[in-house]
Amino acid sequence: MSVLLILSKYAIPVVIGYIVLYGVCKKVSVYDVFLEGVRDGFKIVIDIAPTLVGLLVAVGIFRSSGFLELMCGIFTPITNFFNIPSELLPVAIVRMFSSSAATGMTLDVFRTFGPDSYLGNTVSIMMSSTETIFYTMSVYFLAIGVTKTRWTLPATLICTISGVILSIILGGLM
Repeated sequence: MSVLLILSKYAIPVVIGYIVLYGVCKKVSVYDVFLEGVRDGFKIVIDIAPTLVGLLVAVGIFRSSGFLELMCGIFTPITNFFNIPSELLPVAIVRMFSSSAATGMTLDVFRTFGPDSYLGNTVSIMMSSTETIFYTMSVYFLAIGVTKTRWTLPATLICTISGVILSIILGGLM
């Protein structure tokens, strides 16, 4: 275990050092290339900032308006029929929009039920096996100029539903 800790401690500095040394050996102006990359990164940030702000505002409205509770109430009979804990439903819904909001809800599950409980294990698996669909689509598709998403949303919804179902199954097996 100590070998892994040492490797993880030095991995990033070694990779950065290797990149710089490789650039110097190839007679590339490493600093100028770095600054060019930073400039390109800022251009992308400026392009996607309005989308990010809009998405964060929408998630805030979604949570504070009571619409999340309404959606959970609609799906509660289905979750009860399949014996799925209702505490997982808000996390699964919010996860599609915002990772940070879902992380906050996950921490609430940890505080209430414990991180090693069935719900704690299940929500942990769920967070790692699902994606922030709408965030990813809006930010990355905007950044590269994709306008026709075609099957992206249906495919990602199927994957997210599969991730939630499998996390419930795996959480139950733990």
